[in-house]
Amino acid sequence: MIGTIIRKEIVLVLKDKGTFFWLIVLPILFIVIFASIFGKQETATYSIPYYDADGTKQSQQLVEMLGQVKGFELKLDEENTLEEQLKGVKDGTQTYLLVIPKGYGNKVGGKESTELELYRDVTAEEAVAPVMALLDSISSSFQEHKLRGILLEMGQSETVVDAMMAPPVQVKEIKENAAKADPITQIVPGYTVMFVFFIMINMITNFLKDRQSGMLTRLQGTPMKPLHYLLGMWIPHILILLIQSTILLGFGRLVYGLNVGNLLAIALIALALAVCATGIGLMLALLVSSENTGIAIVQVIALGGAIVAGLWFPYDFLPKILQTIGKFTPQYWAQKGMQDVMIRGADVTDIGITLFVLFGFGLVGLTVALLRFKRFALKTV
Repeated sequence: MIGTIIRKEIVLVLKDKGTFFWLIVLPILFIVIFASIFGKQETATYSIPYYDADGTKQSQQLVEMLGQVKGFELKLDEENTLEEQLKGVKDGTQTYLLVIPKGYGNKVGGKESTELELYRDVTAEEAVAPVMALLDSISSSFQEHKLRGILLEMGQSETVVDAMMAPPVQVKEIKENAAKADPITQIVPGYTVMFVFFIMINMITNFLKDRQSGMLTRLQGTPMKPLHYLLGMWIPHILILLIQSTILLGFGRLVYGLNVGNLLAIALIALALAVCATGIGLMLALLVSSENTGIAIVQVIALGGAIVAGLWFPYDFLPKILQTIGKFTPQYWAQKGMQDVMIRGADVTDIGITLFVLFGFGLVGLTVALLRFKRFALKTV
């Protein structure tokens, strides 16, 4: 009997083209779109529009110095006047403008301090931040150069001056990840985990169809136990999700060079995730009163979980309150487990808590479904 139900579910799923679209086509489309936008590894280059009102040798040296900094390029607008460019900043059509004021050359080499003027759109804090950091660095370099000159004039030797100007604290960057982290290791597993949960829509629909057709009522008169029926409905959807995860992760590997890591560990996480999502699907299918209600709840679980679990963007970027909420979602543990394997070189022995949480969600879903089954089956439509 279980085998009959499994075959029936597999046939229904294969006939439903909508399931194929939701589970395979749409997630691949999302992966392609977001990988095209965020997946490139080239270092971002910030273009700094500037206006040299000084026109001296010293101002040109400053422009050349700024232009040599990796990740930044100076852009001179020769068509518009200073007033027209400042109007663009004020109107919001231009983000910022660096102005080297008249008299810069006379002041920069003397004892009097000089200023650079950065006009910016007040709403563009994030865009201006890297430019401000660069200018602060240049300012510190000038200050260091000036202080070094003063010390040398006072009779200090080069060795003593070098020792005095050495930073008291230096930061040494040590990267611990076993593999290279890139946007692809965020995008591919993130959308794989997210779209796994859309299988619940199909499960809700099939359960309600069985009840509406009278199949559940007829099964009440047979020796089949509720557990056997639920297993027959559960196993095909687990297999479907395993196929889905294999296709999506394989697509990421073949097209974008995704570092999958330990295959056995990834396979176990995919299995645990499939059990988790379908177990919750069993529970929802026997709790919701209608298909529309079920679809609405699935959307909340899938999309809400994607946000707080860090599937769309790195988890560390989220506010603390959302990070706390995210740890109570299966999506967080699935994404964390996959990234541990892909980025940090984790193997089967390192993902125990991830497997425990995901299998735990699935078993809780099955338990609730068993407790709810009789009432669901006898309910009249």
